[in-house]
Amino acid sequence: MIEIIATVARWSQLVANLILFGSCIFLAIAGKHRALFDNAWVPRLERIFPWLAGIILIGLVGILATTTGEATGIEANIWKPSAWLEIVQNTKMGHMWTVRALFAVLLLIVAISIQYMRQKARWHYILCAVIASLPLIAGALVSHSAADESFLTYVSIYAIHILLAGAWFGALPAFLLIIFDRKSETDGKQLKLNIEGLKRFSAIAFPIMLAIMLTGLIVTDRMIEDDYHALVSSKYGWLLNTKLAFLVIILLIAYQARSKWLPSFDRMSVSSHEPRLEDKQKESFLSRWLPDFTDTKKKEEIPVSPEIGAVKLRKWVRIEFIMALFLVLFATILSNTVPAKHAMVEHWPYPFRFSIEATWEDPQVQQYFWLGLVLFGMGLGSIWLGLKNNWNSRKRILIPTGLITSALVITLPQFTVEAYPETYQSTPVPFDAISISNGSILFTENCTSCHGHQGAGNGILAKTFDPPPADLLTEPHTARHTAGDFFHWLTYGLTGTGMPGFSHNMTEEDRWDTVNYIHAMSRGYQARLLDPRVIPDRPSMGPPIFQYTTYDGTTGILKDFRGKTNVLLVFFSWPDSLDRLRKLRDNHTKLQNLDTEILAVPIGEYSKAELSEFLSENTFPVVSDGWFEIKNSYALFRRTLTHPDILGKGEIPNHMEFLIDRFGYLRARWIPEIDKTGWDDSNLLTNQLLQLNQEGEILPPPGDHVH
Repeated sequence: MIEIIATVARWSQLVANLILFGSCIFLAIAGKHRALFDNAWVPRLERIFPWLAGIILIGLVGILATTTGEATGIEANIWKPSAWLEIVQNTKMGHMWTVRALFAVLLLIVAISIQYMRQKARWHYILCAVIASLPLIAGALVSHSAADESFLTYVSIYAIHILLAGAWFGALPAFLLIIFDRKSETDGKQLKLNIEGLKRFSAIAFPIMLAIMLTGLIVTDRMIEDDYHALVSSKYGWLLNTKLAFLVIILLIAYQARSKWLPSFDRMSVSSHEPRLEDKQKESFLSRWLPDFTDTKKKEEIPVSPEIGAVKLRKWVRIEFIMALFLVLFATILSNTVPAKHAMVEHWPYPFRFSIEATWEDPQVQQYFWLGLVLFGMGLGSIWLGLKNNWNSRKRILIPTGLITSALVITLPQFTVEAYPETYQSTPVPFDAISISNGSILFTENCTSCHGHQGAGNGILAKTFDPPPADLLTEPHTARHTAGDFFHWLTYGLTGTGMPGFSHNMTEEDRWDTVNYIHAMSRGYQARLLDPRVIPDRPSMGPPIFQYTTYDGTTGILKDFRGKTNVLLVFFSWPDSLDRLRKLRDNHTKLQNLDTEILAVPIGEYSKAELSEFLSENTFPVVSDGWFEIKNSYALFRRTLTHPDILGKGEIPNHMEFLIDRFGYLRARWIPEIDKTGWDDSNLLTNQLLQLNQEGEILPPPGDHVH
């Protein structure tokens, strides 16, 4: 019940706000000649302004009431003003609601004042539009975009999207009042003023719609990110699809109404006894956007009388307005639904999915893609040709539809791969050192006989299978398949390969740990490209996260350093690494001044007594608990181009150092026994840190889960 009341409150106040804003924009644009304001429809429109402002206030009260009930978990608080006051006084949402309410009150005062102004001027409506925009902009500050990392950018884009939508949607009531104004049809002067006003608005209507779609695309992409599968598997996705379906229908209606029936008003003015406001040879006001009417002779050949045109126009614009109301309703519901990028897709309902990564290397796929792209381009080109050459309606629809459909039929099947119910399931286990270490043990117990000790597909039983076990190490297998795919195969096996399921001897968490280990193996192999030099502005690899406890009793997690300092993660052997550790200790203060913290992790197990010589002095943190899991996970990142180390069980170097930037990305690595030059040259390390410190945030911090 709360959700229904909340939706109605949000929808009603948004509709009222958009209409008030858009109507004022329309009047400001259309009212070039002050005489336009003498039309009977203008005061009729102004009379609803105070009512609209009142609906905004009532809607905001409804939003506050339902939010109070939801926030407190007590439905009865919906009806308690005292509970509302608590929310207003003690929460950021309440403070923002107060701002919106104050703007709404100011808007109500302005809306009432306009009715009592004797001499109307365009600046009155401009002022009202500015005031009406304030609640809309304030509303953007509590939208999903306001929770984005790039707060200012996406709130600004969302606010622009809402204002543009108001300029279009809010103008429809004025449009309806004009075409239903029967008096102006008998008054040639008033009719021509109305037509000129429509002309002026029509000149910007098309760019406004393009801008609405562009800003909407940007905001939607941010709400989806890479989870495009959620468009057909989540509530957010289906609401978005429904909203887009309404938009397509509205655009079709708008095209038909304006291309077939709206020009009849122009012809009414031609038949009027009053002189035209513009030269008769000038193009009609739709000629700039609708080529069907660029030729005066063609316009005169349209066998539709002005009277029939007016009847049709009233019908279709009324339908367009009703459809727009539904569009705003779905947009309201959408704005309060969990975005697709955060939606939990527990069950993928389709036996296939589209994946460029998993199919692109096939030459045939590329050939079909380019053929489909050509056909798609031809389809778009045929739309332009149809408008330019005035094709008949059937030809103008069938040819582009046929070409574009053929392009999709040819291209899309090439990118399909098999999918499973778990394909897009979110991993419940984070990509951390504990999970990866547990997964390494499970992989050794259950998978090495086929896939080999390092997952390269070279186990002792590999030659007995046809096809052979997949190479999970050197091939980009994890990039081509989702974490859910691997979980499904670990659970049920892989048909036609001899791989069994492991649900009988591995728990669900065990299987997710194994998935994390497989991803860590793949990432580790890709890390062979790393060396002691940072590649500028190229963060790409998120390292495993971990928890730790140091010998002095301090606890923490790797993410504690994000946004603050870089981390020099040092894996050492005792006493082989003692000289290097002493050098790092001597340079510890210098590195801290370069916004870098050192965290040392032992490769073997040592007691505090063994390390007492080093720990007794003032030095950087040394991990005592958690080292085993951290070592097991970061050992997968030991490979280099010159030492791929893919045979047998592999060898862990006695000393490794990793440089993680302050945004959480693994940027460089030094292995003394492999790299010829490295961070034993303190100047080289200093230069790398200076370079990192000059970089801003290029990518959002890496996620805690694999996908």
